[in-house]
Amino acid sequence: MISSRKDYLEYLRADSIARKRNRGIFCISFDKVWVFQRRMRRLEYLTNCRKNRVARMVAAYQYNRLGRELGFSIPINVFGPGLSIAHHGTIAINGGTSVGCNCRLHVCVNIGTAAGKLSDAPRIGDNCYIAPGVKMFGKIEIGDNTVIGANAVVNKSFSEGNCTIGGIPAKVISKKSSEGIITKGFKKPDE
Repeated sequence: MISSRKDYLEYLRADSIARKRNRGIFCISFDKVWVFQRRMRRLEYLTNCRKNRVARMVAAYQYNRLGRELGFSIPINVFGPGLSIAHHGTIAINGGTSVGCNCRLHVCVNIGTAAGKLSDAPRIGDNCYIAPGVKMFGKIEIGDNTVIGANAVVNKSFSEGNCTIGGIPAKVISKKSSEGIITKGFKKPDE
């Protein structure tokens, strides 16, 4: 979670590297997904670190408006640094979800709670790749370096990590990890 201006700038840098964006004019103006990610990080910074309500309200309005345009329903303070949203399209994330650093997220992803239990949201580890169409729900835990295959329905934990899961319901289909599939925008000090 962003707790200082230094964290805010580090999150932006990590997200930029993970999305493989340079500082060209196209990146700054025309890539709406990148603009959305920047607005999300700004709103997180203003919410967690600043007391200026007017700036926070303006940032929230801009963030929510662009989110509706792109089809995103992503609350703040859910994703760690190094987030990479591949394309615009339907993405719905529950506010209780916790996702580690370096997550690659595709379209038509739904991460939610078990029916009737608002606090039972998934916990997703670091360096995870979430393919198009993935549905995850309930109080589950996904380990580090996990690949979740296209259209998988994940309703149980895979906390061991370093594997590929897929299917309906999801099961381990390979011991191949996310190494080489995602770009790590954020590197922990021990890596």
